[in-house]
Amino acid sequence: MQQALLPVAQAYKADPESVYNTWFISSEDRIKAFRSIRRGVATVIDDIKQQRFPNDFKGSSLEFVLACISEQKQVFEGAAHPFYWKPKLRIPDIYENELNKQAFGEFLYACLGTTDLRALEKEVLKLAGKRIKGLGPAVANILYFLHPTLFPPFNTAMLNGFNALFQTKKKLGSWESYLEMRETITAANTVLGILSKDLGAFSGMLFEIGVGRLGMVGDGSETLVIEREKLEQVRRKRHAQVEQDMAEERLHTKVQYQLCELGRALGYDVLIARNDRSAVYRGSPLGYRCLERLPDLGLSPEVHATAELIDVLWLYPGEPRIASAFEVEKSTSIYSGILRLTDMALSIPGREDHLYLVAPAARKKEIVDQLKRPMFRRPDDFSLSYILFEDLDLHFESLCKLGENRRILDRLACRCAA
Repeated sequence: MQQALLPVAQAYKADPESVYNTWFISSEDRIKAFRSIRRGVATVIDDIKQQRFPNDFKGSSLEFVLACISEQKQVFEGAAHPFYWKPKLRIPDIYENELNKQAFGEFLYACLGTTDLRALEKEVLKLAGKRIKGLGPAVANILYFLHPTLFPPFNTAMLNGFNALFQTKKKLGSWESYLEMRETITAANTVLGILSKDLGAFSGMLFEIGVGRLGMVGDGSETLVIEREKLEQVRRKRHAQVEQDMAEERLHTKVQYQLCELGRALGYDVLIARNDRSAVYRGSPLGYRCLERLPDLGLSPEVHATAELIDVLWLYPGEPRIASAFEVEKSTSIYSGILRLTDMALSIPGREDHLYLVAPAARKKEIVDQLKRPMFRRPDDFSLSYILFEDLDLHFESLCKLGENRRILDRLACRCAA
């Protein structure tokens, strides 16, 4: 098996524009997504328990979980589609059927609460045995973000790649096929030994094969048949996506730099998100003149780890006390950024208006819609404001020169009306 797979895997890792290099090993949003999705799944479970879960996908906590998954590059494009409520077909039958809804909630609860493979497989088989109409192995995309070394993600492209690579005819929408695929993928990944234990790496290779970006060579393996023009179109599209992602990363880094410089100009200590400290702007790493670590704020270990991933924190000089916190959102989920901020804010005694979303003007409506949600309108616990990229850039130098403390942001930040 290794001899047949090795050339494919090597080609996959060597391509600088492959899913492996542009998403799996270099995407900061991928790392952040795990925490956001776990918290989102917990919210889905609680909504089902408390009978708050609606009879439609739109507006539900499940929609936000799938939004966080879908934004993970083209690998998960369309991940939300199987969960859309299709009234004419009455599928997936977890919205109107209360027993099915509870079964889905119990499944998520069990999977969130264990890392034991046998227990997890039992829960999958239990869910499959209920034969809930329209609820198939698309659920595996949630499982992956809960247990990335145990369950691979699943979509049509990955299925096609699997069938082409292993010369099988597994079926879309079949739990049986998915579980057989999981066994083969896990075994093949172990034998291959050059990809991560996180099955997202191997699944990314299947995705590349399935969409025709990666061919198979050697030992009689059947090569995907694709017209040259179609292949070139796919490559051009991928290259354009890579360029767009790089441009967004540059903008994200610029905004973090401006927030750092402004914080220092106002006299605060500054902390950059743990996974962004090595990002370079104007020839210098963002974390070079910042705090090396988050001081002890009296948070639980889990919340402390979440706070370390917030894009920029301003702290009162020499004190373990946060003055302001900023989540910079370019194309990722606004919801996940709000969750990180509120998770920290609710864990810190004493309320201050110091939480900010920073995003481009094109996302203003999305921000306002999120901030109007009842779960984020809790003025006695915390208050969220937003700052637009364009306004920060326009007034950056003046803010640095004229500001005395964080209250200067009141002139720039917007808050949803009560």
